[in-house]
Amino acid sequence: MIRTPSIAARSSTLVCCLGLAGSAAGSAAGSQLVARAAGLHERFLEERREALPGLSDPFGVPAATRVVLENPRARSHASAAWKRNVVSTVFWVGELPTEHNPTPNTQSAWDQNWLANFGGYDDPERRAGYLPASFTPLLNAFYVALPYNDVTRGGVHRAEASEVIPWFWESYRGDGISVCKGRWLAIHHEGRVCYAQWEDVGPFEVDHWQYVFGNDAPRPNRNGGAGIDLSPAVRDFLKLRSGATVEWRFADEREVPAGPWRNGSPATPFVRRSQPQLNDR
Repeated sequence: MIRTPSIAARSSTLVCCLGLAGSAAGSAAGSQLVARAAGLHERFLEERREALPGLSDPFGVPAATRVVLENPRARSHASAAWKRNVVSTVFWVGELPTEHNPTPNTQSAWDQNWLANFGGYDDPERRAGYLPASFTPLLNAFYVALPYNDVTRGGVHRAEASEVIPWFWESYRGDGISVCKGRWLAIHHEGRVCYAQWEDVGPFEVDHWQYVFGNDAPRPNRNGGAGIDLSPAVRDFLKLRSGATVEWRFADEREVPAGPWRNGSPATPFVRRSQPQLNDR
């Protein structure tokens, strides 16, 4: 006898078939969705690659901190190298412009109030020993100028400063703060050695690092190619006149001996540093 499937059995079979069909359709739709998502992701990555300047740093991660190792021997060598046969001229705090000195010295390259901070006019004629006769200076009377300013008018260090100044990173305290101001020099003339601090920029030039820190000679100028300006105190200690040739070199503070260049008020030591100055001489 042939048995006909019951209604319940037929219903169960139909539901099963429909379920299988639905699963197949869902699987196809899911595959299409995955493929579409993958395509969108790839398009996003492609647009990202085109928008970025390079793939080496796609998310703008800051560069690693630069470690600077200064060579103490290099600093010592730079300090020990004498500049020879350098024509010197005499200048002073408060000096007004003349034919041979077009820049007034009421300000320095690094001190807008140099005359006031010094304490007055450093008269080159009226002297009491190595000091001006009318007052006791508040700053070191033994000072010089060299033709290089490490700080530009914009208040930042010159591009080459960190590479050519031997003590740059050792003395660096931020943009706009000179690492040259206050640096000690030894100046020699006919058997006498005087010590003084770098307090201004000149004569004439402001960017001649090849001479100040290198081996070049000073550039020609109206003062006979002068390469260093000396204060009246330095002039008197060395017993020279403006236009005389000298030898000079940088000196580390620890090697500066006792002398008249060290006689300062404890409240205003000669080795003090200035606040940031932005002008360029």
